[in-house]
Amino acid sequence: MTRYWVMAPIESKPADLFDMVWQFDLDQNVISIGWKKLGDVTAMTKDELAEAVSKTYPDKPSSTKGLYTNMLWAFYHEMRPGDYVIARRGRKTLAGVGQITGQAVFSPGRNPHVEHSGFLDVAWQPEPRDKSFPNIVFPMRTLSEFSEEQFRSVVEGSGPPIAPSEGESEVEDPSEFVLEKYLEDFIVSNFDTIFKGHLRIFEDSEGNDGQQYATDIGAIDILATDERTKSFVVIELKKGRSSDRVVGQILRYMGWVKRNLCENGQPVRGLVICHDHDQKLTYALEMTNNIDVRYYSVSFKLKEHP
Repeated sequence: MTRYWVMAPIESKPADLFDMVWQFDLDQNVISIGWKKLGDVTAMTKDELAEAVSKTYPDKPSSTKGLYTNMLWAFYHEMRPGDYVIARRGRKTLAGVGQITGQAVFSPGRNPHVEHSGFLDVAWQPEPRDKSFPNIVFPMRTLSEFSEEQFRSVVEGSGPPIAPSEGESEVEDPSEFVLEKYLEDFIVSNFDTIFKGHLRIFEDSEGNDGQQYATDIGAIDILATDERTKSFVVIELKKGRSSDRVVGQILRYMGWVKRNLCENGQPVRGLVICHDHDQKLTYALEMTNNIDVRYYSVSFKLKEHP
């Protein structure tokens, strides 16, 4: 059965390094993967690979170690001749598409521009190349599997449809929903003033900022970092939704950030912004110690004279 993969040749920044690595891949009809410190893992079982990852990266959280293990195992053992692979540049650009023609091998030092040790033969197609999308279409991790439908929507179309944020179809207060859609832009535009310089809007290594930050499970309203505690802060506006929906959603986003972005035990906390006191929300947050709530007020007056 044909499988479909998405892989980053290397991080998209700095751009000149990406260009050199990707040009080598095109010229040699290959794509490569890192984790050179692990050495040759091609003959390891998956359990042996997991143990090697754990010993080599002892300070990484268990979820990150698991992610490394799964990606390396897929690269060396699951990506097979006949499968298709998309090379991505960042999360919004398709760099190229190819068909795998050989099994992955351990070949350190092959690409002079990057310390990658694993190489996979790929017949890169002339088209499409450098196809950009207005929204994020690719996941953050180095290597991911796509369905055939996802693959074709990116290669042949304009990318997957952008789904509405979770819960927008279950709004309890439509007027509050509309108001807070505008409030989000206001908060972002005045972020330093509102949070007195303690929080900063997050920007990842590929230049994607933290407003409507795309994840595998939806878009975070605002993802920030706390300059004092070096923690991530997931900010969600209630937008007229039920308290149960908001708390469940922010907890899921916090879990995603912990698994995909945090390093060396970096903490994550949540912040819910809403208009009025909600007793149900208060009770729900009684059982957590890492989600806060803040209330906003809006003042609007009409006067006969300026």
